Amino acid sequence: MNSDPSPYDPPRPRELVDRLPPTLKPLVEPVFRMLWLAWLAANMTMWMNDVAAAWLMTQLTDSVVMVALVSAASTLPVFLLGLPSGALADIVDRRRWFASTQLWVASVAVLLALLSLGGGLSAPLLLALTFVNGIGLAMRWPVFAAIVPDIVSRERLSGALALQALAMNLSRVFGPVVAGALLAAAGSAAVFVVNALLSLVAFAQILRWKSQPRTSALPGERFVGAMRVGLQHVRQSPRMKIVLLRVFLFFLQSSAITALMPLVARRLGGGAGSFTLLVSSMGVGAIIAALTVPSLRDRVSRDRIVAVGTVVISAMAAVVAWAPSIWLAAAAVVVAGIAWISTANTLTVSAQLTLPNWVRARGMSIYQMALMGGAAAGSALWGQVASWTDVPTALLAAALAGPLLALLTRRLRLDAHQDEDVRPVPAVPNPEPAIALDPHEGPVMVTIEYLIEPTQADAFHEVMQETRRARLRQGALSWGLFRDTAVPGRYIEYFLDESWVEHQRRLERFTAADADLRARRAAFHRGSEFPTVQRYVAEPLDGR
Repeated sequence: MNSDPSPYDPPRPRELVDRLPPTLKPLVEPVFRMLWLAWLAANMTMWMNDVAAAWLMTQLTDSVVMVALVSAASTLPVFLLGLPSGALADIVDRRRWFASTQLWVASVAVLLALLSLGGGLSAPLLLALTFVNGIGLAMRWPVFAAIVPDIVSRERLSGALALQALAMNLSRVFGPVVAGALLAAAGSAAVFVVNALLSLVAFAQILRWKSQPRTSALPGERFVGAMRVGLQHVRQSPRMKIVLLRVFLFFLQSSAITALMPLVARRLGGGAGSFTLLVSSMGVGAIIAALTVPSLRDRVSRDRIVAVGTVVISAMAAVVAWAPSIWLAAAAVVVAGIAWISTANTLTVSAQLTLPNWVRARGMSIYQMALMGGAAAGSALWGQVASWTDVPTALLAAALAGPLLALLTRRLRLDAHQDEDVRPVPAVPNPEPAIALDPHEGPVMVTIEYLIEPTQADAFHEVMQETRRARLRQGALSWGLFRDTAVPGRYIEYFLDESWVEHQRRLERFTAADADLRARRAAFHRGSEFPTVQRYVAEPLDGR
């Protein structure tokens, strides 16, 4: 009996999954799908709130400054709280923190709805609540960025991040449209009410997630120390520094189109409808790219995508500058949106793959700060150029800046550093101390003795340079390498940890890449036993 499937048989579930585009495959996973829908709803509320607040401010006051401050109030918390929010997302339970940040946003949305319905909103109060809402948004982004790699496989990470960008751009297109329709039909109070309902729905979705809590026998990290370690980890990561510089420069240059978009609409004789068309066109291009960029990355290197994206953005800025009609400008903005999200998503994937889980939220919060900093600086720069000259000249200046920046940074290659395996692996446990120690006693000095062949000194030095960066990325306060003046080939490595508990925490931060580096160090050591390790705790003196 022939058991081969008939060509007329319906495809099996596995076959259906294989036929999906790479971007959509993460939606097959129930946990990611549920949280992605919550993320989509949360971003819809963000755009709806911004539109309603900006419009309501024009009705509450004639001050141009107060209207302009609405945008500043929603983005300023990102710069003030980016790193603290990332630190909290790394040291507390991420499910609870994600739910808490969404509850914060939902509470502000409900308060805005009640005050708006009751006629109790004033211009200063609206500005203050916009800032408070921005705090919730600043706290929410790093934790979701850290959660995504936990709930999808490494092979589907690129598609999951593209879907994350897709959710943001879908909300960017439909959020203002829904808010505009509600504003025209029922006023700003209706927008705030719908915003509050969507925020509560997103909060309920997050509560349904049953995450795997991170278990540790050690006390939690201290807040200030967690921020220090996060900054130090990024500073000692060569690829992460390249990613931060590239994303800052890219948004510095590419922000010209978005920053000058209202003035482009006005120059082409349009009003609010023309501006909405341009904003939606950028979102449409971003959606197209989000659906295609993961499969593109399988065939094209990351550096090529970033370089081509920068050039395309520059070319489209020139087209917008010379466009004789709003329709040609809108078509150019669609293409710019494709290049924009392709480049941004590529840089985001590079950052995610560089960061181990224990520091991911802190690293991504720093990445967000670099991105937002580039966008803010670019908006100010190109706006100033437009005020000195005119809008077309500013756009042409940005178009010329793109290829120039690409040329200047051509040696800063994302692919120059291979993806490290940052999966956690069990480390060799430290021996129990022979003396009683308080967990927060310290600092702790660790020394490791190596005996190598003097002829291998240069190769040993290269490995120890990598070791230095690895120790500091894990949180060491300082590191050094000394050679013995009496015994050729004898070296002493030392590093300092802040306390005994921080020294123990190093075991939880051990990754497959660290295990590989340890094996490479040990390969230089002469003898059958592992290099000798000694641990010392600082002895407090009474000062006499």
